[in-house]
Amino acid sequence: MRGFVIVSNFIRFFCIFAFLMTYQGKALHASTLIQDIQIQGNQRIEKETILAQIELVPGKVYNQEEIDQALKNLFASGLFTDTRLEVKGHTLIIHIKENPIVNQVVIEGNDKLSDDLLKGELQLRPRQVYTLTRLRNDTQRIQDLYRLKGYFAAVVTPQIIKREQNRVDVVFEVKEGHATVVRKIFFIGNKKFSESKLESAIQTKETRWYRFFTSDDTFDSDRLSYDKELLRKFYLEHGYADFQIKSAVAELTPDREEFFITFTLEEGERYQVGEVKISTDFKGLNTKILEKKIPFTSGDWYSNKEVENTINLLVDELGSLGYAFVDIQPQIQKNTDKHLLDITFVIQEGPKVYINNIDIIGNDRTDDEVIRREIELDEGDAFNSNKMKHSEKRIKDLGFFKKVTLTKQPSDNPDKADIKIEIEEDRTGELSFGGGFSTADGPLADIRFAEHNFRGKGQDLRAGITYGKHRQEYNFGLTEPYFLGRELMAGFDVYRVTRTRYLDASYDQQVHGLSLLMGYMLSENLSQLWAYTIQSDKVTHMKASASRFLRAQPRNSILSDIIHTLTYDRRDSKIDPTTGYCLSLTNEFAGLGGTIKYFKNQVSGSHFYSFSDDWVLEVSARYGVMVEMGKKTRIADRYILGGDTLRGFSPGGVSPRDKTTKDALGGHQFYSGSLELTFPIGLPNEFGVKGAIFSDVGSVWQSKERGPEVFDNKKPRASVGVGLRWKSPMGPLRIDIAKAIAKNKLDERQVVLFGFSTRW
Repeated sequence: MRGFVIVSNFIRFFCIFAFLMTYQGKALHASTLIQDIQIQGNQRIEKETILAQIELVPGKVYNQEEIDQALKNLFASGLFTDTRLEVKGHTLIIHIKENPIVNQVVIEGNDKLSDDLLKGELQLRPRQVYTLTRLRNDTQRIQDLYRLKGYFAAVVTPQIIKREQNRVDVVFEVKEGHATVVRKIFFIGNKKFSESKLESAIQTKETRWYRFFTSDDTFDSDRLSYDKELLRKFYLEHGYADFQIKSAVAELTPDREEFFITFTLEEGERYQVGEVKISTDFKGLNTKILEKKIPFTSGDWYSNKEVENTINLLVDELGSLGYAFVDIQPQIQKNTDKHLLDITFVIQEGPKVYINNIDIIGNDRTDDEVIRREIELDEGDAFNSNKMKHSEKRIKDLGFFKKVTLTKQPSDNPDKADIKIEIEEDRTGELSFGGGFSTADGPLADIRFAEHNFRGKGQDLRAGITYGKHRQEYNFGLTEPYFLGRELMAGFDVYRVTRTRYLDASYDQQVHGLSLLMGYMLSENLSQLWAYTIQSDKVTHMKASASRFLRAQPRNSILSDIIHTLTYDRRDSKIDPTTGYCLSLTNEFAGLGGTIKYFKNQVSGSHFYSFSDDWVLEVSARYGVMVEMGKKTRIADRYILGGDTLRGFSPGGVSPRDKTTKDALGGHQFYSGSLELTFPIGLPNEFGVKGAIFSDVGSVWQSKERGPEVFDNKKPRASVGVGLRWKSPMGPLRIDIAKAIAKNKLDERQVVLFGFSTRW
């Protein structure tokens, strides 16, 4: 009986439970007819906007799930701080509380980062909806921007100021603190290279007092990743093919003002080059010619940089042989027992790719046409890496840009590629100051203005003043590099020169002149220049004690001459050459009218040798000869040396002279040569300071004046000296201190020569 009661109660409980569950399910899924929708609390947002969010319309039946979704949609819109749905009979009532509108955004305490930079990264802006999520995101974004600039101690505090009409002012209070610097960089596991050598290989630097021109000593996480790649590249360039970076850890001090960075390295062994081969499927290609282009042989220390340079050399050579579409891949076989790397350059026919678009980025001031006319490729041409490399050099040689990068980019069409030209414009306006100190003339000054990219069209506008104790010069000129839309340089110069020699020479001189010039390229490396000059020359205040040779000179002359110059330039850069050479031949003929007649010929050349990235040797020489054309030449037209042409001697300090009056008589022949080595002097690379040692030699002779008072000897003069070359933030500075070691007692000497220019 008792068992029967238990079973009956259990059945009764189960039936009640089933009934409740059924009723609840019906309640959950019950449908409601919505005949009207009312909105309460909206002040600024239109009813239609809210209805569009809920996606419910009167006159339809909706279940609870659909109503709940409408509520979610209202919250997701970001327009409301609070919202609630209420169903009364067949009416849906929407209770809302609108988010405020941003009245203004203010950033206080920011000095290192501008308002424009920070506000441009924010989501909150005037007349937009304020939300707490946006406030948090913007606070974090400002914090991140300061960290990118190295200010890890910066604290950003948001403040909300309520205004009438449900508006708010958003104020970000910034406490910047000090830049978080890199106090120390540690290298663990380095046995082959010192810590100072490895630090010079990476971009991040330890903080020093003199690093106020750079931010390399502030911490940057992206730069740390870049430094890891630089270290790998450095070790591969020195033959350590097994090199690995085990870890790179940056530790922030508790005060958040300094970082300690630790690189843990595994150097491995150094490898030498084993067998070097060239493999190709091209029929008829003579690989012996290509093998001569490989700069290393078996037994040399391996360098990844040399392998990359070799690929470029082979591509250039193949391009000159007519192979436009090539693909060169180095296959490297490692022999870990003997520490040798066998290298095979596999040359295959690359895909035939044509140029789709040429895009230029970064030229805010320079016209596109100025850059495009230096590119040897056109849209639609077959892609040629050799021509692209030459185009990059031509753009760099303009001297208008700090950085020029040409890269090939894939396009939507598989057989076409885009060329992307990224440039960083440099200041092309130049104000230069030059000068020196002469034992005869005292201080000398030279001030010149130039705009090398006038109006952004590549035109060269120039003006200058030279002022010294005995010389004042004024000049103005303009050169158009692409005259009439062709690769034809044309320009002019007008000038006035006053030589006041009354105090120590013997006369005063005034020169007025106009020069017209035109130049063009005969081939890729050969250029030709023509110039015509018309000039009046007036001599006054001739002293009675002047040299008889000067007194015999005509007092008023007219010069009409034409100059022709051929230049063959194979330097790697016209702006800052490190390798290659340049040769030139100049002919000058005076006698196309006027009263002056002569014929001058001059040859010159320079060769640059690079021993490493920072050691460059320049060897240069010049020789000139002047021929009379049925009339005795003037002293003012003859050759003299000194200043830049022969350091250690003042301008015009080396010349045949009158022994009695010390007046320079000039010569009909001259030669000069120079040997200069520039090198780092141990200062950080970011200083841009290099040292120089040099030796100059030269002589001028054959004045063709006769008499016992004439000194005319082609005995060489020579000097040695040291100098500094500084690429300062304000412009290049050059200082030379020279001592004449082979001289004549009549020569005029100058110890210090300097020049400075600044750009804007």
